[in-house]
Amino acid sequence: MASGGARSSSGAAVQRKGQRALVLVALVLVAALACSSCSCFYTLPGTGELTLYGSEPTTLDPALCQDATSAGYIVEIFGGLVTLDADLEVVPDIAASWELSGNGTVYTFHVREGVTFHDGREVTAQDVKYSIERATDPQTGSPVARTYLGDIVGVAERLSGAADEVSGVRVVDADTVEVTIDAPKAYFLAKLTHPTAFVVDRYNVESGTGWTEHPNGTGPFRLAQWQHSRTLVLERNDGYHRGAATLERVTFMLTGNPILMYENGEVDIAPVSAASIERVTDPTNPLHDELVTATELSVWYIGLNTTMPPFDDEKVRQAFCYAVDKAKIIEILFKDMVSPADGILPPGLPGYSEAIAGLDYDVAQAQALIAASSYSDGLPPITLSVSGAVSSVDAAVLWMWQEYLGAEVQIEVMELGTFLEEMSAVNLQAFAIGWIADYPDPENFLDVLFHSGSDENHTGYSDPVVDQKLEAARVEADTEARLELYHEAEQAIVDDAPWLPLWFGENYFLVKPSVKGFQPAPMGIPILKDIWIEM
Repeated sequence: MASGGARSSSGAAVQRKGQRALVLVALVLVAALACSSCSCFYTLPGTGELTLYGSEPTTLDPALCQDATSAGYIVEIFGGLVTLDADLEVVPDIAASWELSGNGTVYTFHVREGVTFHDGREVTAQDVKYSIERATDPQTGSPVARTYLGDIVGVAERLSGAADEVSGVRVVDADTVEVTIDAPKAYFLAKLTHPTAFVVDRYNVESGTGWTEHPNGTGPFRLAQWQHSRTLVLERNDGYHRGAATLERVTFMLTGNPILMYENGEVDIAPVSAASIERVTDPTNPLHDELVTATELSVWYIGLNTTMPPFDDEKVRQAFCYAVDKAKIIEILFKDMVSPADGILPPGLPGYSEAIAGLDYDVAQAQALIAASSYSDGLPPITLSVSGAVSSVDAAVLWMWQEYLGAEVQIEVMELGTFLEEMSAVNLQAFAIGWIADYPDPENFLDVLFHSGSDENHTGYSDPVVDQKLEAARVEADTEARLELYHEAEQAIVDDAPWLPLWFGENYFLVKPSVKGFQPAPMGIPILKDIWIEM
């Protein structure tokens, strides 16, 4: 999910709020604060209240969610047929169980008995069908429906306006819904854990344009209050079908200095930035014992638009990658809080390979490539687009491009919503963002972000050989062969340089000793239900 997979969260080290996972990853994902487990036991509700530092969501509409910050709230308020557990395995949510046909294309889901929306109305198979068809309705304008639901038969026709329904979603009876996909795909079930596939209440949605101010979801928490740019408050859903949360209330503070607020007792959990990392890692500092770290399935990068000069020349793209000293940026600006990215797939994700050869820092090579390129007589002006504010990383990259390549570079600061829209339209010449996994599969990074036909291909990258490998991997049944196809595709993409990969994500949090049940998660999953406050 950018800005994630879903679509996109920033690691705590990054000082720019609200960018994408999709992983689009891109941003501080409050939802990555802890992980919940799928349990058949019901916990006894308590009266604890948790206060967190958070960022303003761009939307609470699951169908429109394309950034990890928004997804962090949505996964707590809504739910889908399936979800991910603490081990990132697909487990039942609204569906109690499912079967897969012998040919691997028909999933039959059985809605769990007693699942209700927050207002008490029972969820039926018809609600599942409605939600998928609403997400793929052209009138809804979902920027991610094709990416996450496009494997379902009939979605393409629905999105184009050629059909009034999704033919591949069939209500068998009130408790049973059948979903047919276009080919056997190992990752499809995991795709249904993305917010785009979540179930919404038709009557709530059709109550008016402001329905997301009072969403009627099925998740462990309900939205109690949202004071834009100030606070967002969630309250426990006592009727939650997977067991009521222990916490009664969770308040997100949407503005302020997180570390200062933490030290003043205003928040119980706060992200740690590079500006504070040396202080909190000092064993003599009282905060040291309250520091919790966690690897994130994310990659931060600068996208280079292959359809715009000068990045329509492969040699120029490669030169801009060679000209950036990632190791120095990570050492000086991040105090080694993160690890350099040679490739695209982060460590811990299936298919990750240390054998990927990156375009390492080499100024002489960068200058030679510019001299051999179609822009040897001079580079056009470069605009690097960012969301929220200019970070020290942005400034460092700009300086290196100017100093080593003689490029004329300016930074354009955009509001997050506008940034995502322009990025999705492939209108940005160069852009800084990240991607966090929406589901733990290499398809979510390589196919979603680089296939020439993908809506999430924000650089306009196109290579027929890469497309062929990605398409073969979609339906490859043998796991080893499938991952090898992704490995070959990843190396080809890195060599073609539509991205300048910068670093893989790490999250750093300060957590009050009274907060129990906290386990950092590597990606956005429902996380608040199993946290409690020890009085």
